[in-house]
Amino acid sequence: MAVTSAAREPFASTPAASRGFNLGRLAGRGVTYVILIAFLVIFLLPFIWIWSSAFKTSQEIGRNPFALPTELRWENLVEAWTVGHFSEYMLNSAIYCAAIVAGSVALACLAGYGLSMLPLPGRDSVLVLFLLGLTVPFQSVMIPMYYLLRDLNILETYWAFILPGIAIRLPFGIFLMRGFFRGLPPELGDAARTDGANEWGVFRQVMLPLSWPGLATLIVFQFMWAWNEFAMPLIFVQRDELRPVSLGTMFFFGRFTADRGMIAAGVTISMIPVIILYLLLQRRFIEGITAGALKS
Repeated sequence: MAVTSAAREPFASTPAASRGFNLGRLAGRGVTYVILIAFLVIFLLPFIWIWSSAFKTSQEIGRNPFALPTELRWENLVEAWTVGHFSEYMLNSAIYCAAIVAGSVALACLAGYGLSMLPLPGRDSVLVLFLLGLTVPFQSVMIPMYYLLRDLNILETYWAFILPGIAIRLPFGIFLMRGFFRGLPPELGDAARTDGANEWGVFRQVMLPLSWPGLATLIVFQFMWAWNEFAMPLIFVQRDELRPVSLGTMFFFGRFTADRGMIAAGVTISMIPVIILYLLLQRRFIEGITAGALKS
C-alpha cells in the first residue's frame, strides 16, 4: 500500500501544477493583450480625431474638438475635392510620387547590387560617401539647391521637386537594397553566369526578383516621403497649378482664420492613397522590414 500511494503522488500533483502553469500563461497573455490594445488606442486616437473633424464645421470643432460629429457633413469632402482643388493636387502628387519612386528605386537597386555583389575597387568608401547623405538635413542644403535649380532654369516646374526628391532619398534606398542583396546567396549568381548569363541578366532575372520584399519596403517608404513632403515643394514649386497635395491644406488658411473642418477633410483625402498602398504591400513590407533589420 505504501508503494502504491507513493507511486500515485507524482500523478496526483501533476494536474495542479498544470493548472497553475495554464493560469500563469493565460494571465501573461492577458497582460500582453491589454498592453497591445492600449497602444492601439493611443495610435488610433489622432486618426479618429482627424476623421471625425472632417465631418464637422469649424464652429463645432471650436466648441469641442474631441467630440464626435452631431451630423456627418459629407459636403466637406466634396468641397475639399472641388473648391479646394484637391483633385488637381492629387494628380500633381501622383506625378511627383511616380517619378520620384521610380527613379530612386531603380537607382537604389542598381547601386545596391553593384556595392554588394560586384568586386568594385573602393566600394566601401563609395558606400560611406553615399551614407553621408543620410546625415545631411535638407534645411542645410535647401538654399544652395534653390540657386542650383534656378541656374538650371527648372524652378516652378515638375522637375524642381522630382530631381531633388530622388537625390535626397537615394542614400537610404542604396543602404536598404545593399543589405538585401548581401543577404542573397551568391551561388545563385554564379550558377546563372555558368549558364551563360551576363551581369545584367543575373541582376534582372535572378537577384532582383528575389529582393521583392526589400523593393516593396523601399516603395512604401519612398512613396510616403514623397507624398508627405512639405518643405521642398513649398520652396521650389510655388505655382498653384503645380502644388502637391501636401500643400493643398494651405488653400483653407486665411490671413486671420482657418477653416478647420475643411483642413481635416483635406488631410483625410490625402491619407487615402498611402493607406491603400500600405494595405496592398503590407505582407511584403513587414517581411522587408524584418529581413532588412537582420541583413543590414
